[in-house]
Amino acid sequence: MELLDYAFMQRALLAAVLVGITAPAVGIYLVQRRQALMGDGIGHVAMTGVGLGFLLSASPVWMATLTSVLGAVLMELIRWYGRTRGDIALAMLFYGGMAGGVMFINLAPTGSNANLTSYLFGSLSTVSQSDVVAICLLAAFVVLVTLGLRRQLFAVSQDEEFARVTGLPVRALNLLTAVTAAVTVTVAMRVVGLLLVSALMVVPVAAAQQIGRSFAATFAIAVAIGVTVTLGGTVTSYYQDVPPGATIVLLTIAAFIALTAVAAPLARRRARAQAAAQPGGDPAECTIPAGRPAPDEIGV
Repeated sequence: MELLDYAFMQRALLAAVLVGITAPAVGIYLVQRRQALMGDGIGHVAMTGVGLGFLLSASPVWMATLTSVLGAVLMELIRWYGRTRGDIALAMLFYGGMAGGVMFINLAPTGSNANLTSYLFGSLSTVSQSDVVAICLLAAFVVLVTLGLRRQLFAVSQDEEFARVTGLPVRALNLLTAVTAAVTVTVAMRVVGLLLVSALMVVPVAAAQQIGRSFAATFAIAVAIGVTVTLGGTVTSYYQDVPPGATIVLLTIAAFIALTAVAAPLARRRARAQAAAQPGGDPAECTIPAGRPAPDEIGV
């Protein structure tokens, strides 16, 4: 393929694969916790890190990682203790992060609005070798956490009180989830962009839930969708000269629509199969509703 002859496209495709894996891997826990927009908030805070990177002549990726992790920790602390004014504090954190990024990058000697735009919406040609190294290291951390602690994270995401009763360190796991989400945002910002990364964390999971009957199946399908759309969007961006982030998100939404259309007849077929297999004497309320996993199908 022609695009593989260019070093910048090799770097972009590698980054796209890592983003396609990590974003849904974290997003599935955020969706279970009903925190689907958390990635969007972290993306706003990460803008301050990008601006500081240009202002201090440091790596914008690593500075964005640092500020987004701090922002994620603050978000969790606000969630724990900010009972009455938590929403206002979060709003100030998000908008302050965005304003700080714009201010710092304009104060930087080498900064410009064009630099900021590439981080907001993604840019294939600006993914450097150092960016790839940082993305690989951060992606490895995300994969280790989301797979190595999948049982614990799943338990906390489903029912915090039950997880606490069983002896799990709920607050520590919540904090780890927030930090992992922050790291994922910085992994994805060079390909998808800070303003669109939340879509890649949430929509593949929502699409996978249409046909996945267990947590393990949903996880695998979401990651497969993520890798497919990031690679497809990156290749399309190269050949059609369109923004990579927007292309990837639109492909993700298209995948969601397609799987939603497929899910309805599949659910009806499952319902008919269950009705046919059910003994005649069993009451209807004994059946498991179609589309919901049975207890032994969790598959965590």
